[in-house]
Amino acid sequence: MQFDRSGFSNEKLVTLYTELLRPRMIEEKMLVLLRQGRISKWFSGIGQEAIAVGATLALDSDEYIMPLHRNLGVFTARKMPFDKLFMQWQGRKEGFSKGRERSFHFGANEYHICGMISHLGPQLAIADGVALAHKLKKEKKISLAFSGDGGTSEGDFHEALNVAAVWGLPVIFLIENNGYGLSTPVNEQFVCKQLADRAQGYGMVGITIDGNNILEVHRAINEARQYCIREQKPILIECMTFRMRGHEEASGVKYVPKELFEEWAKKDPVANFEQYLINQKVLDQSAIDKIRAEIQKEIEDGLATGFAAQPMKPDTAEEIADVYAPAPSVIHSTSRSKTERKFINAISDALRESMERYPNLVLMGQDIAEYGGAFKVTEGFVQQFGKERVRNTPLCESAIVGAALGLSIKGYKAMMEMQFADFVTVGFNQIINNLAKVHYRWGQNADVVVRMPTGGGVGAGPFHSQSNEAWFTHTPGLKVLYPSTPEDAKGLLNAAIADPNPVMFFEHKALYRAISGEVPDDYYTIEIGKARHVQAGEDISVITYGSGVHWALEYAAQHPGVSLDILDLRTLLPLDYAAIKEAVQRTGKVLLLHEDTLIGGIGGELSAWISENCFEYLDAPIIRCASLDTPVPFAIELEQNFLAKSRLGESIERLMKF
Repeated sequence: MQFDRSGFSNEKLVTLYTELLRPRMIEEKMLVLLRQGRISKWFSGIGQEAIAVGATLALDSDEYIMPLHRNLGVFTARKMPFDKLFMQWQGRKEGFSKGRERSFHFGANEYHICGMISHLGPQLAIADGVALAHKLKKEKKISLAFSGDGGTSEGDFHEALNVAAVWGLPVIFLIENNGYGLSTPVNEQFVCKQLADRAQGYGMVGITIDGNNILEVHRAINEARQYCIREQKPILIECMTFRMRGHEEASGVKYVPKELFEEWAKKDPVANFEQYLINQKVLDQSAIDKIRAEIQKEIEDGLATGFAAQPMKPDTAEEIADVYAPAPSVIHSTSRSKTERKFINAISDALRESMERYPNLVLMGQDIAEYGGAFKVTEGFVQQFGKERVRNTPLCESAIVGAALGLSIKGYKAMMEMQFADFVTVGFNQIINNLAKVHYRWGQNADVVVRMPTGGGVGAGPFHSQSNEAWFTHTPGLKVLYPSTPEDAKGLLNAAIADPNPVMFFEHKALYRAISGEVPDDYYTIEIGKARHVQAGEDISVITYGSGVHWALEYAAQHPGVSLDILDLRTLLPLDYAAIKEAVQRTGKVLLLHEDTLIGGIGGELSAWISENCFEYLDAPIIRCASLDTPVPFAIELEQNFLAKSRLGESIERLMKF
């Protein structure tokens, strides 16, 4: 291994050695504890330390890093206290995630580290969002995201690199190519000669370096950082390395040829650098022994503190409270003037007012800039607010949701428009596993609104008409809104953008231009989690939302002999259980109406809750009226038969017989 020390003082070389040695010594101790049964699991990075340490020390301390399992050197080089790290690994409350996350699946804003998720690839897009924030602020900063060789096969890798290239983002994508994705060798993962060769396809620079040479890593990352800042472009760096342990200790290494271990043992990053420093007379054995003794004391002191920490005592109230970040207070309208607005205009008004209110709000989505969006909601926005804040995106929903989270980490607000709610499936992982869980996991808010043009009735077929809100009501950490009137659409969208939590905001396409109503002219918000009592009635309580509100109103108008009490949920997560209970009490008969399909729809959850908590008020079985359990058909006649509205009368008549 050839070391080039040009540009490195003796002091810097000693610092690099110390930081390289620290994770190695910690890991060696962890493996002893694992064999003793005193810890339960470990992902070893032995043999790869030079990449994490060299990269981290080449960055400014306030530049975000998105590390993975084997990057202990990132955490130690950022000076995270070992005792707190150990308590994190032990699942103690005094760790970094209150015992809610394992090993390295946590983040800490104090140290500018973003917590990984097990899906690996989604972290790359978060780096895009952080870098976009630097670009918008005109800061001379970058973000750095780690990937393994296996992770480069994920779609998120492609999406993140493509967005970074198209938007000119200062990101370093750092691949640790250690030859195996768990047990799958690289020749079964890709056929290109080097992973860095892929960079050319994205129009970016790609280089391959020796990942076991800490001076080469440090120099390459430092030069890449300067390049990203100067050129405002991303770069892809492939570090060739090898892990000397299994994917995790339980995995073993039987699948790896013995000769590979022999070959890479000669390239050990710690031993080689240590010998180099001795040869250069930068260190002698006495100095090395002193450094080792200091690290050993740090480890033993940390273990003593960690093992002394008390076992976790669950606090249910705290667990529930930490799912969401605190929301702001409601802002009531103070204007006496109201204007008749279509549903879609109210949505547009809310976006415009929020853009004016929050200079840190960025809108993103396919065709939302000059074209104004598929439904023209953002028409004229790019002229008013500029292309930096109204951003057309490539067709890569996952990367844009991830970038929205990255923006949030840097203090921005983000709105992402799914062109159709159906397309959310390709961004599902980011929403469910990153946005929804991030505050509970490590206290980071996700100040993101995902707008979801949804619903049928417009003859758009099975891929542009789904009602998929129930997918998200099952996910703690999300808020799910579904307004039915222009006034609610504006107030709830303003509230969603003001809220620091991730919000799925459903807008029924059939209501966009069909429904009008008076809307206050000034800025206001409507409290999330509060239902709206639409009209009082004595015979049946219809609990519904979205298009169901208008179906119920239409039926009531056409059947004056039936007195319907109508409750518009408006918010599907969190639910307004007090309002639901009051609705049940008012009539004793409940009809749950929604456009979503019957099985797995939110009506089933509502029915269960009412049965458990309001049984004594019921005078009849709870009836659900929902759409057919089929995909949404294209032909208008078939679609009308599919929709719950076609069975509303039958359901009401059935309930009236009790």
